[in-house]
Amino acid sequence: MIVAENLVKEFKVAERGPGLMGSLSTLFSREHRLVRAVAGVSFEIPAGTKAAYIGANGAGKSTTVKMLTGIMTPTSGRALVAGLEPYRERRRNAAHIGVVFGQRSQLWWDLPVPDSFRILRRIHEIPDAVYRRNMALFQELLDLDALGNTPVRQLSLGQRMRAEVAASLVHDPKVVFLDEPTVGLDLVLKEAVRRLVNHVNAELGTTVLLTSHDMGDITAICDRVLVVNHGEVVHRGTMHELLRTADTRAVVFEHHGAADEAIGLIEKGLDGTSATLTEDGRVKVEYPVARWTARQVMGFLLDHFDVTDCVAPEPDVEMVLRRIYAGRAAV
Repeated sequence: MIVAENLVKEFKVAERGPGLMGSLSTLFSREHRLVRAVAGVSFEIPAGTKAAYIGANGAGKSTTVKMLTGIMTPTSGRALVAGLEPYRERRRNAAHIGVVFGQRSQLWWDLPVPDSFRILRRIHEIPDAVYRRNMALFQELLDLDALGNTPVRQLSLGQRMRAEVAASLVHDPKVVFLDEPTVGLDLVLKEAVRRLVNHVNAELGTTVLLTSHDMGDITAICDRVLVVNHGEVVHRGTMHELLRTADTRAVVFEHHGAADEAIGLIEKGLDGTSATLTEDGRVKVEYPVARWTARQVMGFLLDHFDVTDCVAPEPDVEMVLRRIYAGRAAV
């Protein structure tokens, strides 16, 4: 459904010297340097997949999405979305995709939200039954009627984002690109947006490509992850496979006894581990996966303490990503 083949995007950036003389010199001659925002990215996302495309600021995420949506043309390489090259067939591509860019609106700025949806209905030639079904779903999950007849320019960021997400899905697109779709939303509405995206994927087979710094969005929506750093894809796979790359994991337990004594005994008996007290009074044991397994750590705890509860939570996604970025930066 989405294919990127060695995508490259370069920008020519003008350089100038410092101060007033540096600015004046550009009137007579200019020097430029090439900045490579995307460096040979290749991946394939099958139809019906919910994939996260994540990375640090400046990693090349938004530039890649702009090429996939037809907003930008790659310097070299090729992209296909639903069988179309989006930057060569922009109009046909636009009929098959939905897009949310957090800081750019697809709504009419001076019109109320209901009027924008009526215009979108005409543009996409949405059948009556599909339009009514989708508007009922949006009302149920996002409470669009609460936005009333307020012009879009007067809405808060959170209110506008509710309408933006709905607008991207109103025409039953084959593919939806979501760039920070929950920015400005409270916890309840974030959960509603996640439910909506998962619903259209399950019911209609909509392919989802999500870029977000909100790890809650990624874990709640996506089943596959692409990690990009300095314009290159440095990890691809399922969320479970990403978490398995963690070099440290943890076991958290409760027991009858003094926590301070437990911490000392654990760090002495399990070489290379770090034991700390959590805010709720439990003991957290972090261990290097190259040295210990969860079974070994839990076995030690059961042998030495009167354990009342014990869990091995999944690694923190942000911690795993920081390690990936740090590792690539050191190369």
